[in-house]
Amino acid sequence: MTQQGDTTNIETLVDQLTLAEQVSLLSGEDFWSLPAIDRLGLGKLRVTDGPNGARGGGSLFGGVTAAAFPVGISIGASWNPDLAYEIGSAIADEVKSKGAHVSLAPTVNIHRSVTNGRNFECYSEDPELTAALTVGYIKGLQDKNISATLKHFAGNESEIERTTMSSDVDERSLREVYLRPFEDAVKKAGTWGIMSSYNRLNGTFTSEHPWLLTDVLRDEWGYDGIVMSDWFGSHTTAETVNAGLDLEMPGPTRDRGDKLIEAVENGDVSRDMIRTRALNILRLMQRTGALYDTRPFEEHADDRPEHRALIRRAGAEGTVLLKNDGLLPLDANGTVAVIGPNAKTAQIMGGGSAQLNPHYSVSPYQGIVSKLDEASVSYATGCTNHRWEPMLSGEFDIAFFDNTTLSGTPVHTCTQQDAMGFFVPPIAEGKVRPDHFSARMTKTITPEVSGTYQLGAHGAAYLRVFVDGKLIVDLSEQNWTKGRTFFEEGCDHLTGEVTLTAGQDHKIEIELQTKNAAHLQFTAFYVGLGLPMTDDDIAQAARVAAQADTAIVFVGRSGEWDTEGSDLLDITLPGRQNELVQAVAAQNQRTIVVLQTGGPVEMPWLSDVAGVLQAWYPGQEAGNAIADVLFGDVEPTGRLPQTFPLRWADNPTHSQDPVVYPGHDGHVRYDEGVFIGYRHYDRHQVTPMFPFGFGLGYTSFDLSDITATVHDTGVSVSVALTNTGDRDGTGVVQLYVGDDEASVDRPARELRGFAKCHVPAGETKTVQIALSPRDFAFFDVDHGLWRIEAGTFTLSAGLSAADIRCDTRVALDAAEISPSA
Repeated sequence: MTQQGDTTNIETLVDQLTLAEQVSLLSGEDFWSLPAIDRLGLGKLRVTDGPNGARGGGSLFGGVTAAAFPVGISIGASWNPDLAYEIGSAIADEVKSKGAHVSLAPTVNIHRSVTNGRNFECYSEDPELTAALTVGYIKGLQDKNISATLKHFAGNESEIERTTMSSDVDERSLREVYLRPFEDAVKKAGTWGIMSSYNRLNGTFTSEHPWLLTDVLRDEWGYDGIVMSDWFGSHTTAETVNAGLDLEMPGPTRDRGDKLIEAVENGDVSRDMIRTRALNILRLMQRTGALYDTRPFEEHADDRPEHRALIRRAGAEGTVLLKNDGLLPLDANGTVAVIGPNAKTAQIMGGGSAQLNPHYSVSPYQGIVSKLDEASVSYATGCTNHRWEPMLSGEFDIAFFDNTTLSGTPVHTCTQQDAMGFFVPPIAEGKVRPDHFSARMTKTITPEVSGTYQLGAHGAAYLRVFVDGKLIVDLSEQNWTKGRTFFEEGCDHLTGEVTLTAGQDHKIEIELQTKNAAHLQFTAFYVGLGLPMTDDDIAQAARVAAQADTAIVFVGRSGEWDTEGSDLLDITLPGRQNELVQAVAAQNQRTIVVLQTGGPVEMPWLSDVAGVLQAWYPGQEAGNAIADVLFGDVEPTGRLPQTFPLRWADNPTHSQDPVVYPGHDGHVRYDEGVFIGYRHYDRHQVTPMFPFGFGLGYTSFDLSDITATVHDTGVSVSVALTNTGDRDGTGVVQLYVGDDEASVDRPARELRGFAKCHVPAGETKTVQIALSPRDFAFFDVDHGLWRIEAGTFTLSAGLSAADIRCDTRVALDAAEISPSA
């Protein structure tokens, strides 16, 4: 294994490689690694998902356990780049425990729409907040020699038809909004890895986009790391290599290997270009210690106490107090009714490639019971909020066939946990082709309750599900239609009714057959079984609430809804959760709602409840982190990284023109330009439910005495932050800049700096924020540079985008700034 400080001359090393060896480094060998080059003793470079942990090289589900950290939007709500650094550093330890060198993280796309299914994985609607957190996270990873892989570059702000959709974005909006986190990741954090997105950008796939990958990324910004494709996101040979894509993932190769060698021999790709791409890979291997790392591949479940503590602290810090009528923090006396579908289920992460198998998870109910005598805690579910029927759990017998007709003798038999599978090579110990096999899974269940159940299934495969020999769900080829599951490779969830008897054995049989992939090549399935809840369950929850001193309702979504590969249809709480909250609030005036979602929801019951806490998906310590805030052991210092509109129709992307969103005929047009998030609400004078940057604490703050000093390198701003309450607390000073008179249409104010400060009760701290010349500039597309126009600028200090407490003005001379600066 190479040691830190390895001095191998990679310029010499790359020339020792044959053309075939250089080409071999430019595509994966398998799903998670590059090939070794034994002749020169070079090891395998290994990668792992994802932003809120390190899943390792196993399946998307199951596998070696790992620490589950708060998701991106929770980190965004912390407004704390130092915390992002700590999380990145801890995840570097996790990546090492999984035998990998590269983390496929962070995800830094911008919250363009409140319905994007992957918003939970990203930090914010604001590019500057996103950029600051991105820099912290990357430095945390790379200071421990684990490479970041910044994603997705660029224009992947929706999951709808993302593998083919063209994001049509004007250059100014790209430069000022969507490329900003990537720019700082290169210039300030020195990221070693970037992942191209699936989508097209202005008509061209980003994986073969010369302007994006070469002109901007390498020539302007000076990037010297690698660019890898998203999985199956590379479509061509010469075009991707010449445009700037170093690595095609996953393997085995589809468009490189012999095809690339032939492209060199035909003169479509130069030998120098291959050398450059291979050199970039070697540089990454050297930086991460992979160059001579020939250790056997091993993965460990490394459950560290310090990671547990960090996750709990970070989960609490990202929690946002949205409403408090004086009920919070709770004391440990009295009785508490814990209610809702998310009360005893720990919603710790979103869905898709970010998910992992956690060491453990703590539910809100468990967290509250740890604070109180359990005898003083009552519970009722009230309703469900699932998108799919609850997964059939337990051990299944599975038989694999090397054909798609379940015929003949199985080539492999084994057992599998749970009725959910994600098959990538090798499958059945390599005894079947990944794209041409079938399987039969069987299990006997014995229900505890008699009734008419809902049996549901979906898959990136053809499926049939039988109960006691009767076909209940038929997703065979003639009934299968492409839908919004399994990264848009699967069909939508289909359910059927089945009557089951308590105490009686019932045989479940699942038949699976592979199908041709649309874009992403894998096979997957999911089967669930649930007993529907009724009006009586909501009524029972209301009765439980009426008998308690305080009712806490845990509602929201889950990783079934907030997931890669599927946008939300709206921002209404799924199922009958709104009814549940209203029924509980009608019976108990001391009702608190705890939301767990990857973004905003409409709240028709807001005026009826005493408190609302937004907890996101805070990782494996979810219940403990939430309870710490509810009972005042930790102050809620989170602030919203995304505007919460009163209704979905208020969002900037809500339009009568489907091309604006969700897209039409292969194009989604970013008509709002730079006016996304709070900039949109300011421009159109739309009052949101909760503005960007908003969050309450257990004390109160004010801002005053703002001053600004202009100097050669920018502007220094000073503002006084006063804790006006009787409890120590932490405030977030937000500094917005507005150009008083501009030749282009600019937002009224844009976040340009912020600081998070702890202030004792009754005291004042002076906060210093430095602004660079770029903080006053817009991108002049005609001249290809950043431009400051002479005139005055208003600097506004606030506690949210809608709560400005003081401002001042500065006069600046005209200036031009190179995009490479």
